[in-house]
Amino acid sequence: MLLEAEAQRLASASNDIRSRRRYGRVNRVVGNALHVVGVDVGVGQLCEFQRGSSWHAAQIVGFSDGVSFATPLVDIDGLRPGAAVRRSAYDSLPCTDALVGRIVDGLGEPLDGGRPIPRSESRSEQFINPLQRGSIDEPVDVGVRAINGLLTVGRGQRVGLFAGSGVGKSVLLGMLARYTDADVVVVGLIGERGREVRDFVDDVLAEAQARAVVIAAPADEPALFRLRAARLAMATAESFAREGKNVLLLMDSLTRVAHAQREIGLSAGEPPTAKGYPPSVYALLPKLVERAGRFPESGGSVTAIFTVLTEEDDLQDPVVDASRAILDGHIVLRRSIADAGLYPAIDVHASLSRTMDGVVSKEQVDLARQFRRLWARYAEQEDLISVGAYRRGEDALTDRAIDLREAMNSYVAQPMHEQVRLDASVSHLKSLLAQNSNVVATTNAVPNE
Repeated sequence: MLLEAEAQRLASASNDIRSRRRYGRVNRVVGNALHVVGVDVGVGQLCEFQRGSSWHAAQIVGFSDGVSFATPLVDIDGLRPGAAVRRSAYDSLPCTDALVGRIVDGLGEPLDGGRPIPRSESRSEQFINPLQRGSIDEPVDVGVRAINGLLTVGRGQRVGLFAGSGVGKSVLLGMLARYTDADVVVVGLIGERGREVRDFVDDVLAEAQARAVVIAAPADEPALFRLRAARLAMATAESFAREGKNVLLLMDSLTRVAHAQREIGLSAGEPPTAKGYPPSVYALLPKLVERAGRFPESGGSVTAIFTVLTEEDDLQDPVVDASRAILDGHIVLRRSIADAGLYPAIDVHASLSRTMDGVVSKEQVDLARQFRRLWARYAEQEDLISVGAYRRGEDALTDRAIDLREAMNSYVAQPMHEQVRLDASVSHLKSLLAQNSNVVATTNAVPNE
């Protein structure tokens, strides 16, 4: 009897220990950081704290002497001393099949008023051996003529869309989402205005929503919540790819992700560098970007397009510069082109796809280079041409650039509700460059006034 009683006592004590490790309490609040004791949750994982009758998520960011430091994903107004803390179920991922056609927040909770989304086992971020990555040797049809023909994207490529405010970035993203030949489209709207989230879903995404997953964390959400939304978008795309699907990931924007990490890093005491960005920002960007690619074991892929904001159209901004170095190409939207009424406002000369040579024919590569050369030559001589200082016959390449200027502008411009397939884009490019230059030696390029 004594042995049985002792066994029961030990079992009860063990259960009490496990119970104490599952639940804890808040014993201190410093700024926006919660000091938590009693709960067994690792760094980077989520717990939940009780505020009133509701439970809210927080992430463990460190610990010391038995105290865990947690950063809440919501405002902590109304939190009381000794508030209960427990492990969170949000560390598991939403089931991919249940996500298609849905709009969720950074924790995978529905924003569209639909049914709760079941969750699957969480998968931690894994290092991908670079020698085991699939090669990028197949083009992706994105339905946009200028990108298909001149800046062809490869399956598994990571591309930056560099743009300032008001130059048509969201509309171009919507075109990519609607017209791509990918199986699934994952859209991460990180740090945007709440109004823009609704507008993007209702007006821009439109009919593509049936095969899309939208993960939204507006600008008024805490920095940690925005960062988790970006990670969830990447993890969701990766999950689809491991199931053998070809995924197009659109993240708007990578700059807002960097801003969120800047807030977290500075609050943690990191030293600021250029424009206040701490070192953790430059460590985060490649970790996020490098998860896209091809997955040979499943046959799936993640082709990622990250928007990067160019404040005051500055292409030397630290985030812009860091992003350009780790991406496989960049598409630049130029304000002067948008001001001329050409959409999408792609600056062909400043844009580049580093994988294009390996995914298209040599003929298309040569055609694209001819087009880029003509585009660049016109840009070089534009001031002289506009004031009538250039006279036809001085340079054959400039003459040809002038003759084909309107045709080139028409090639780049495309209405948002028009889809142009990859083969049609190449055929149009070939016929454009086959036109005669129609040089008239005795007339000026622009009549003198």
